[in-house]
Amino acid sequence: MTVDVGVVGVGAMGKNHARVYSELPDATLVGIADADVDRAEAVADDFGTTAYAVDELIDRVDAVSVAVPTEYHADVAGACIDAGVHVLVEKPFVDSPEVGRELVDRAEAAGVTLQVGHIERFNPAITELSRIVEDISPIAIDARRLGPPTDDERSLDDDVVRDLMIHDLDVVRSLVGG
Repeated sequence: MTVDVGVVGVGAMGKNHARVYSELPDATLVGIADADVDRAEAVADDFGTTAYAVDELIDRVDAVSVAVPTEYHADVAGACIDAGVHVLVEKPFVDSPEVGRELVDRAEAAGVTLQVGHIERFNPAITELSRIVEDISPIAIDARRLGPPTDDERSLDDDVVRDLMIHDLDVVRSLVGG
C-alpha cells in the first residue's frame, strides 16, 4: 500500500521532506505547495511532482508535511486536520501550548495522526543509546550542541532553544521515559 503525500513549505527543511518522500518506496509524492510560487514550481520540477495551492494539495493527499515558518503551523496543520489528512509538523510545533492542545484535540476528533518532526529521536545513534541505557537509571544527563546549523537557506526565525535544543530535550525525555 502506498501513501499519497505532500509537502507544504519547501524551504530548506521542506525540500528535505520532498526529497525523502520522493525516495520512499511506499510513498507517492503527489505534490508540494509554497507561498513562493516560483520556488514551489522549481522544487516540484526537481522531484518530478506538481506545485499546487495548499488547499488543492490537501485535497489530493493522505498525509502532508508542514514545513512552513512556525507562525503558520497551526493554520496549515488545522486545515489538514479538518480535511482528514494526517500531518507531520516540523518543530517547533506551534507558538503556544494552548494552540498545540487544541490541534491535538482536533486531530483526535478527526481520527488523524498529528506528529511533530522530532527526527533526532529516530537517529540510529539515539536508537542504540536507548538500547544501551534501557536498564540504567541515570542520575544526570549532559548534552552539548557541537555546531550551528550549516544550511544557509534555513530560516532561523526561532531561537536556538526552539530550533535545536528542542531535539535535545525530546531525546532526553525519550531516554528517561518522561
